Amino acid sequence: MTTWQGWHRFATTDPPTPPQPGQAPRSLEERLAYHSAFVTIRTPAMSQLATQVRTLMILGRHQQATARPSLIVTGPAAAGKPAALLSVGRACHLAHTRKTPAPPGSAHATVPVAYVLVPPGATAKTLIAEFARYLGIPVTTRMAQTQITDAVCHTYTAAGIQLVLIDEIHRLNPRTTTGAQAADLIKDLTEHLRATFVYAGINLPDTPLFSGTRGAQLAARAALIDCGPLPARHGNTHPFRDVITDIENNLDLQQHKPGTLPRHAPYLHQRTAGRIGSLTRLIREAAITAICDGTERITKKTLDAIRLDHLAEQHHRPRTRGR
Repeated sequence: MTTWQGWHRFATTDPPTPPQPGQAPRSLEERLAYHSAFVTIRTPAMSQLATQVRTLMILGRHQQATARPSLIVTGPAAAGKPAALLSVGRACHLAHTRKTPAPPGSAHATVPVAYVLVPPGATAKTLIAEFARYLGIPVTTRMAQTQITDAVCHTYTAAGIQLVLIDEIHRLNPRTTTGAQAADLIKDLTEHLRATFVYAGINLPDTPLFSGTRGAQLAARAALIDCGPLPARHGNTHPFRDVITDIENNLDLQQHKPGTLPRHAPYLHQRTAGRIGSLTRLIREAAITAICDGTERITKKTLDAIRLDHLAEQHHRPRTRGR
C-alpha cells in the first residue's frame, strides 16, 4: 500500500462480508479465508479519528498562510493503530471518488490519499524518496534532496493529494542529526502541500519526537488520539465487551452459541490487556482452530490453548522471578 497502485487496489477492493441471513453456507476454505482477512472492527478511537480527520480536512481546505492542523494517532503495540489509519484513509478515498468520479477514458481523476511508511533509520533523503515512490516519481542516487522534494511537492499538488498518512513515525529521532533533518522535512511538507497530515506510531508522547523545539512545534499543530487499551468499563458502558460482541456477531462458525464470548469478557480483557489487535487475533485464531478441528465453536478452553503475541503472553502469563 506504499505505492498508489497498491493503495488504490486496497481502497477499492470490497472488504470481507460476514455471513448473511438466508445466505448459502460457505465452504470450509471460504470460511478460513474470511477469518484470515476478517472485517474491520470499529472501536471508539477509530470513530473519533474518522470524525477528527473529516473536520480537519474541512478546516484546512482553504487555509493559505500556515500549515494545516494535523493529527497524531498513538498507543502501545497491538492497539489497532494501523487498522484505524487504513480505515480512515479508505473512507476518504471512497468518499472522494464518489464525489469526483474519473472522467471517461481515465483511470482516475485525482489521487486523494497518500500512505507512507517511515523507513528504519530514516534520513531526510530516504524519507522524501518514500514520498516519491508512492506516486512513481523517478528518483536517482545523483539527485539532491531538494530536487526530490520539489518534484514531490509539484506532483502531489497536481495529483490533488488531500490526506497524507505517515505510519511508523516513532522511527524518527530528532535528537540525532539525520532524525532532526527528517523531522524538519515533514514540517516543510506540511507547509507546502495542501493536505491534512495524520501521523501514527507507538507511544509517541514518550519518544524524542515530542521533545525540544521541534517537538513543541509538532505538539502545537497536532491533536492527539490515543488508541490505548480498551477499558473493561467506562462509566455505565462496557467498551471492551461491546467490541467482543461485535467480533462474535461477525464470526462464521456453524455451532458457535451467541453470547459465549461476551460472557468471557473479564478473562479476555486480562488475556489481551485490552488491546484490540491482540483480541481480534486471539478470536480469529480460535475460529480457524474451531473450523479445522470440526468443533465449529469457540470455548474458553479453545482460547486458552492459543499462543498469542509475546506482549500479550507476558501480560497473561508473567514469568515467575527466579525461574
